[in-house]
Amino acid sequence: MIANHKKTTRCFTFLFLVVAFVTQMSASAFAEGYGKALKGVNNYDAVFEVTQGNPEIANIVFWAVRNAYQVSEVKGLAKAPNVAVVFHGPAVKLLSTDKTPFNGAQWAEVEKFQQTLREMKADGVTLEICLYAAKVMGVDKAAILPEIDQVGNGFVSVIGYQMQGYAVVRIP
Repeated sequence: MIANHKKTTRCFTFLFLVVAFVTQMSASAFAEGYGKALKGVNNYDAVFEVTQGNPEIANIVFWAVRNAYQVSEVKGLAKAPNVAVVFHGPAVKLLSTDKTPFNGAQWAEVEKFQQTLREMKADGVTLEICLYAAKVMGVDKAAILPEIDQVGNGFVSVIGYQMQGYAVVRIP
């Protein structure tokens, strides 16, 4: 009986070690996907400059934008990520409660996009709309979502973030 217990214990120990090894190797392989890109990076500051005004495309792209600061490798850096998004051009229409520029299917995509922005705001992401672009695109200032900070000229914001060391990512 004691021999069987020792054999069972060794078997469980071996299985535990194999599972632990495989888990560690899988985690290492996944974590190494950003090893080169994040080598020596202590803080992760990024500003996304967005002009893309198609709501379907915006929903696809913003999955990647959110993922860029939510992946465990970024969250594991010494400092929490700082992310800002500045909207210009046709993208400003996606930040309004005005449905008139969109048909029914498009408006459903806009609502989905706006929900993503609310979630990003809750994550601590700074969201800004260029009021000059809003005026040019016919977006009423009063119809802009409350989660979006209004700035006179979004280019000033992008340049300011860049001068603070933020990486600029353009989404045309």
